[in-house]
Amino acid sequence: MADDVRSACLCRPVSAADLDEVMRIENIAGSWPWTCGDCVNALACGYWAQGLWEHASGLLVGYAWASRVAAEVQLSNLTVAPWAQGRGYARYLLDQVVQWGRVTGAEYLFLDVRPTNARAIALYQRYRAVPALWHGHRGPKTALLPCCAWPA
Repeated sequence: MADDVRSACLCRPVSAADLDEVMRIENIAGSWPWTCGDCVNALACGYWAQGLWEHASGLLVGYAWASRVAAEVQLSNLTVAPWAQGRGYARYLLDQVVQWGRVTGAEYLFLDVRPTNARAIALYQRYRAVPALWHGHRGPKTALLPCCAWPA
């Protein structure tokens, strides 16, 4: 699957010039979208941000935003456009986050997801993430506690 995604898409850093495309996806993909200001702030703070562009259409199909905090990678946003879901893009992006974490010497991955997002929870559990319900400032979330070790 990763080879299929790699041959169908270009994975590269997200820049300020890409934010219009990011916002188009953010505003249709979920119930708690990031704002353009959130993205600008994340870039200014040095977040690792990767986007996935389809070769055939030239369209942005998904992206991941993460940061390093101590020995941990915090995945803040992993989104795939609704029309592009089910093609392995989310898994490919998560693999990129894990690879970046390993390269930077992080020991754990922390992420959270809405309890209603069953597809994301299933994907994250493949990485040995353990769910625990908590209440964030935007409502209930399922925190997927840090993996014990990076997945193989």
